[in-house]
Amino acid sequence: MTEHVAAGFGRPGERLLELTGVTKRFGGLTAVSDVSLALDAGEVVGLIGPNGAGKTTVFNLVTGVYQLTEGAIRVTGRAAAGLTPDRITALGIARTFQNIRLFREMSALDNVRVGFNLSNNYGVFAGLFRTRKMREREAFVEAEAMKLLHTMGLGDLAHEKAGGLAYGPQRRLEIARALATGPRLLILDEPAAGMNPQEKDELAKMIGEIRRSFGLTLLVIEHDMKFVMGLCERIIVLDYGRVIARGTPDEIRRDPAVIAAYLGADEPVPESAPELGQASASDASRAEVAS
Repeated sequence: MTEHVAAGFGRPGERLLELTGVTKRFGGLTAVSDVSLALDAGEVVGLIGPNGAGKTTVFNLVTGVYQLTEGAIRVTGRAAAGLTPDRITALGIARTFQNIRLFREMSALDNVRVGFNLSNNYGVFAGLFRTRKMREREAFVEAEAMKLLHTMGLGDLAHEKAGGLAYGPQRRLEIARALATGPRLLILDEPAAGMNPQEKDELAKMIGEIRRSFGLTLLVIEHDMKFVMGLCERIIVLDYGRVIARGTPDEIRRDPAVIAAYLGADEPVPESAPELGQASASDASRAEVAS
């Protein structure tokens, strides 16, 4: 267990994240309306819904990319609405993105090293003159970054350019970089998108392992029904920016409102349904900004 990793552990039942009556409007479009949810330490919670349901908008509100129109967000009991993304990260929240955002011309190792910048404890003078304190810190960061790369199965690719990696390794590299910030809550936005079934199975196992090893709480957006049902203990469903259901995976599969939102049918949502976001023919008309 590393110095950074230890930040993940929380007291059982401790409330890490709470949204109350959260609303976001873009001009005349209401992307998220009166959303309330809470995550306690150690939970793995899925946030799902058809395309345009408002899932990524919720993530962007939590992480300071967007500002609230109405409502409140609290992180470990502290008001977080209005904080910038770096301040949110300092509170112990890290995220990945629906569209991969890596420094493509930098090596995989350097991408992960960037994640440690928030906790660097030397100043400009030490950096300019490469003092012993600075050199010791840089050596520590490199060693910890390599550990994270090995954890995500990327150790052999440490010195490869991030932009030259295959899609699956790029997804895992984003997670490694997020872990480098020492989060308590890790937010994953479609981590299995674009992966084949074998890659998805491997990723699910990796996420389970890092959750246990790093003591993390996880909030996950994912369209793949089998992936999210197997990973998450509790699921919250959005449709047109509103929460329409909450419960265990089995409860969600059988919830009439969820069935109607995804399939427009009366049968339980099949666990083998490959892409929830493509299940409903009406999804194509949903506003892209609310995805």
